[in-house]
Amino acid sequence: MVKVEIVEENSPYGSQAGSAASSSTSLSSVDSDLDANESFIDRIAALVDIVPPTTRHAISERVYKSASLLKRGGKLAGNLVWIVTTSALLVALPLALVLEDEAKIVAQERELLEQQQGQQQMLGPGYAAPQQPKGIVPPGF
Repeated sequence: MVKVEIVEENSPYGSQAGSAASSSTSLSSVDSDLDANESFIDRIAALVDIVPPTTRHAISERVYKSASLLKRGGKLAGNLVWIVTTSALLVALPLALVLEDEAKIVAQERELLEQQQGQQQMLGPGYAAPQQPKGIVPPGF
């Protein structure tokens, strides 16, 4: 069964003559009732009451859990970057410096060996080269 209600004449939705012109004037009066200073954010905030409390609670729980997961992930990533950086500074940097020093020493030894060989070639086959000090082994031997 359908219940019919009569709309009062002073309502902004009611039409006085039932014509299209009068309905547009009544709608314009409804628009004028809206607050002109109302922002988009105010309108969105007013929509909160439309969503049921159980749905709002479920949405807020999901947002909270997502934010917590992102926070934990960021903290884990930060800790991992910290570990890698400090390990590189404490282990890799001194190792690189030692390897560079060793490469310089090897280059000096090669240069000394080449100088000795150049002297032997200039002096001739009859000249005996001085003995190398013990402990220095030329590379390749």
